[in-house]
Amino acid sequence: MSADVSLREVSKSFGAAQTPALIGVTLDVPAGSCTAILGPSGSGKSTILRLIAGLEQVSAGSVLVNGADVAGVPAEKRGIGLVFQRPLLFPHLNVLDNVAFSRRVKGATRAESRRHAGHYLDLVQLGDFGARSVQALSGGQEQRVAIARALAAAPGVLPLDEPFSTLDPALREDMHQLLEDIRRALSPTIILVTHDRDEAAAVADRIAVVQGGELLQHDSVDRLYNRPASIRVSRLMGGLDEITGTVQGSVHVSPLGRVPISPGTPDGPGVLVICHEAIKVSPCTEETAPSTGVIGRVTRVRRFGPRRMVSVTFDDALVLQAALPPGDAVRDGCRVALALPLSAVSVVPV
Repeated sequence: MSADVSLREVSKSFGAAQTPALIGVTLDVPAGSCTAILGPSGSGKSTILRLIAGLEQVSAGSVLVNGADVAGVPAEKRGIGLVFQRPLLFPHLNVLDNVAFSRRVKGATRAESRRHAGHYLDLVQLGDFGARSVQALSGGQEQRVAIARALAAAPGVLPLDEPFSTLDPALREDMHQLLEDIRRALSPTIILVTHDRDEAAAVADRIAVVQGGELLQHDSVDRLYNRPASIRVSRLMGGLDEITGTVQGSVHVSPLGRVPISPGTPDGPGVLVICHEAIKVSPCTEETAPSTGVIGRVTRVRRFGPRRMVSVTFDDALVLQAALPPGDAVRDGCRVALALPLSAVSVVPV
């Protein structure tokens, strides 16, 4: 119950002015994997889903499912079950008959369709809800039914267009766990559109970062955080620290000092980006200052639940942001040493 999906130099324009929504996007999603398409509003991420599902046609390039170009193939024959931000359930049908709908329209009997639907309701943990009106469901329950209905059609690809964005945080975590359960049970190919990088990192094997209709980078979660391909990718992944300097033989030289970087980085101007969650912060004095790392002073502390973010100033000018674990003793005004792990620093073009 899975298929691989490939986009080859796909472009899409809308309107008489031919405004580009996508520009030369090439993307491979292996069968059985989960890829998140991450980007801000208007970046083109939902357009990618609509092209895959057949709700829009490409202006240039091709969309392939299991190696076959699906240009001209109607949406209902592509083997793709699209779930939208709104569940779009049929209000005149109960929960069970909503899920049974796809099999029913293919000619199966009502009894057979309902038996088949019951399996998918069990999968989304709503096995006892079949007789209920969809109007009696909570938002999270409605979305579970929508996913069950899509899965009941046995799609090779399950695209999800920001399906959890209207749910509260606890419900969203439940839905993320549900996707994991579905992957274990059925191994569908999932393509999730989201503007939430934490959600993308929580559910996906790989993330495709999109902005302005361009695919900026498609990579593993760790590499996107620690080895972004550009400043734009770093910022979209929540990067806060950017230090302009020069690369000289696997060392980045800047007002921050000489910071070791990965061998093979080309010499010349470059921006050092640092994953702020990976920076290790520890109080220090003149006597306890480490021989490696950089020394600064905490000028601001902000709380985010049990965690804190600190601003550390160097020479009254350069400021770095770093995350602190719960219970850390660092306070506003104290002198600190920052250790920058090699795995968490990267240089991108100016």
